Amino acid sequence: MDATGDDLYEQTQKLLQPGEIDLRGLIVHTELTNDQESELNRLSIEVGDVIAEHAATDADTYVYSGTDDPEFGLNQHQGLTIEGDEFVWECQQLLREGTFDVVFYYKDSAETDAILESLREAGHEIVDVDSP
Repeated sequence: MDATGDDLYEQTQKLLQPGEIDLRGLIVHTELTNDQESELNRLSIEVGDVIAEHAATDADTYVYSGTDDPEFGLNQHQGLTIEGDEFVWECQQLLREGTFDVVFYYKDSAETDAILESLREAGHEIVDVDSP
């Protein structure tokens, strides 16, 4: 991973510091550019669906997006449970050196190995980020 990637990894890892929820992270590197927003949003939702599929919850989930709320970042999405709005995952789409990296955070109780395997099988370039 290049220096930019190392920096992103370290920034992501810092956000996993102990808080109310034990978190795990992953970074999806893409070749998507600023003019490919619809593909970027589709990718974000697809990866979020994989995380939700392997989350330690049997509840159905939905995606809450920045376009839904002026206090939420435009390039930010969350997977929440339908009943109770419980956190499942969150992502931020970051434009870095002309292409997007998408950083995901999710509950550490999810089946990380299954998530990583599913995403790699789908052809995504990902980096697993464990808490420090």
